[in-house]
Parts: sequence; C-alpha cells; structure tokens
Amino acid sequence: MLKTVRVRDIAQKAGVSVGAVSRALNHRPGLSEETRLRVMQIAQEMGYDFSRLRDEKIKKILFILHRQHNTASAMNFYSPVLLAVEDACRECNIALSFLAMGPTDNVTQQVRQHSPDALLCVGFIEPELMAELRKLPQPMVLVDHAIPGMVSINPDNYQGGIVLTQHLIEKGYHRIAFLASSLAHYSIRQREKGYRQALFEAGMLMSPQYEVTAPALTDLTPSLEYALDELMALPEPPDALFCYNDAAAIVTMNYCHQNGIRVPEDLAIVGFDDIDLSSHLTPALTTIAIDKESLGKRAVEELICRSSADNILLPVQLRLRNSA
Repeated sequence: MLKTVRVRDIAQKAGVSVGAVSRALNHRPGLSEETRLRVMQIAQEMGYDFSRLRDEKIKKILFILHRQHNTASAMNFYSPVLLAVEDACRECNIALSFLAMGPTDNVTQQVRQHSPDALLCVGFIEPELMAELRKLPQPMVLVDHAIPGMVSINPDNYQGGIVLTQHLIEKGYHRIAFLASSLAHYSIRQREKGYRQALFEAGMLMSPQYEVTAPALTDLTPSLEYALDELMALPEPPDALFCYNDAAAIVTMNYCHQNGIRVPEDLAIVGFDDIDLSSHLTPALTTIAIDKESLGKRAVEELICRSSADNILLPVQLRLRNSA
C-alpha cells in the first residue's frame, strides 16, 4: 500500500513552509513563480494526489477557547498561541475567528454562526461540551488538551514534569510538594505524572500530604492560598514546591512574601510555561519553557495536512533561574 503524500512531506522536501506549499497547490498569490513551479514539480514527483485539493481547502478556522481560560493569568499562555495561529492562517490565506465557549452554550448554534471549515479547540474543555463539538462535521485539532483518537498538539508536559522534579532532587530538596488545580486538565495531569515518575526513579517516597489540589473557586488567588495554608501547616512543611503553572507560582511567591517565607532559602518554587513575567520576578522563576508559537503554528499545519497522528508532543526546556 502506497503511503499518502501529505502537504507536510512536500514542504520538508522543498525546504519551504506548509503555508507556502498550500499557496502553490491552490494557486494563491504570495510566492515567486520559481518557488511555485518547484513545489508543484516536487509534489508530482512524490505522487501527491491533486484530486484531494478540493476536499482539503480550508478558508476559515474557528479558534475555540473555554470561558474559564478567559482570565489575565490564563491569557498569558493562550495569547501567544492565538497570535501564532493568526500568523499561520494569514500565511495560508485562511480567515480566523474566535469563540469563547462555556458549558451552557448551544454548541451547534454558536459554531454555525461563524461558518468555519475547521476547528481549533484550545485548552481544557469538559467531556460533555467536547462530545457536542465532536458531532460537528468540521475537522478538529486540539491544542493543550488530548483525547484518544483525536489529533492534538501538546508540549511534552510529562517529560517537563520529570525534568523539573529531577532538578529539585539534584539540588538536595527532600520534601518536594506538588500544587495542582483540577487534575481533569490534561496538561496538569501529565505534569503530576512526571513529578511522580521522577520521585519514583529517585527512590523517594513522598507522603500524599505533599500533593494538594486547590479547591474550585472563581478567584485563583484565594483558592491557591487555601491549598498553601494546608501545605505549610504540615508538621514538616515542604522545602520545595512544584506549582502546576507559572501563574500559580506567582501567587505562591506573593504568599511567601506576605508570610515571611524566604524563596528559595525556606521554600524553593518552580513553575511551568515560562510566561513573560516569570523572568522578571524577585527571585526570577525557575520553570519549564513551552514554545507557544510552535503550538499554534503546528495546529494550523495539522488542519491543513490532515495527519493520521494522534497526540503530537513538542519538546520543552528547563529554564534555570533563582527561585530553585
């Protein structure tokens, strides 16, 4: 059986972007004639099925974000993703629209108003809401979320959790706690699994008391402070804290400043995401860097290429600073 030639395959062979290949195949402006002819020739040589073009054309993408992410702290992460999606759409002459959706919304009606050809669902979405989205006919890619059998683009949260915890172990910390919000979130769940795996590999048995989940409150700060009170009231409080993301780490650092807890002397703190503010804190935050622009760009490419892959993982990097 012959392997299906994808737009991504042609782009790699030609040394151009997926957007450039899309422009060439669909006879759109924005390319030199030399590049257009070279891409078309490579597509022919590779055996690309040009009859697929009619079905593959995407003129409008709908970017769907859950209303719970429409906060200042969450948008520090999702804004760069959205901007990267917009850049990738512009390169491919694709229109982009945005929809903030919640569990009480009429999914079919809301999506129909935008008339999209494809959907990008970004961040956590409840199973009930996702079930309604999956009934829609448009192709869909998930970003910062994963469901078996669906194409998704994610940072390697699990590996990031391992690397970050290993760093704390190597620094000599013995009571390493994990601060989570809802473990229903795929990314947080994977980070916690990485945390546990690193402890297991190091032969460190951590009491379940060192894993706390902030209660579900409307305001992030009091929710996290409640969980931090619980941790710091332990007979042996943690000497290091893995916060599920940078926004939680920032709240934790403020909590420490208000309660006379020195960072990192009394409590080392690490985050995850490397949002812009992380490097400007005092002390600067040790965290895991995620290429948010690549998340957005790759998501658009997958909608164009129709990859058969499920969960596509992008590499992450440890950013060593002064908080741990």
